[in-house]
Amino acid sequence: MARQPTLVGQPVLIVVDIQKGAFLDRADAGIPSMPGFRDNQARARKVVDAAHDAGIPVIFFQEIHRRDMVDYGRELDGSEDVHCLEGNPGTPVAAEEMDMRPTDYFIHKRRYSCFFGTELEILLKGLKAQTLILVGAMTDVCVHYTFADGHQHDYYMRVISDCVGGTSPQAHEASLNAMEYLQEGAVMVSDDICAAMHDWGKTSTAA
Repeated sequence: MARQPTLVGQPVLIVVDIQKGAFLDRADAGIPSMPGFRDNQARARKVVDAAHDAGIPVIFFQEIHRRDMVDYGRELDGSEDVHCLEGNPGTPVAAEEMDMRPTDYFIHKRRYSCFFGTELEILLKGLKAQTLILVGAMTDVCVHYTFADGHQHDYYMRVISDCVGGTSPQAHEASLNAMEYLQEGAVMVSDDICAAMHDWGKTSTAA
């Protein structure tokens, strides 16, 4: 099928689990992270800024688990240790670092995909969203599963490769390749998506 335009219809930026832990010592994070992880998370700020400037809705997600750990399910059966517990210093959303605003949307989740057990689909319908732009963590886990679910819900999906971070370089690249396989042109860099958002904002304002 022909490659689709970068932004189709109404875009929405989804900030997947950029939490305080990205900017703290990763030794106790409970999840491995690739070299450059913190830089990629910090770089997402310019995509958030571009969305704000263009009038594109921004949805922040926070992975969070109850302290009695009743809501982890099978999440600890693999390589991950306990993470994102309520009350831990690294669990809150990185609101200051990402300039999270009162006009942005906020959803917490108990599983990897932003679609699973959350109000996201209702919110996206209300926003009349067609293109979903993903930044955040982890490339091979929450970002990848959100991308796949969005794809299966028939959204145009875009993932910003220098604004997501994986559990390892190999896992990061493999997931980006898998997402590109599903939608040609889905994997972009921050400069290109910011330029596209800027152009969309000018067109939207003119209309």
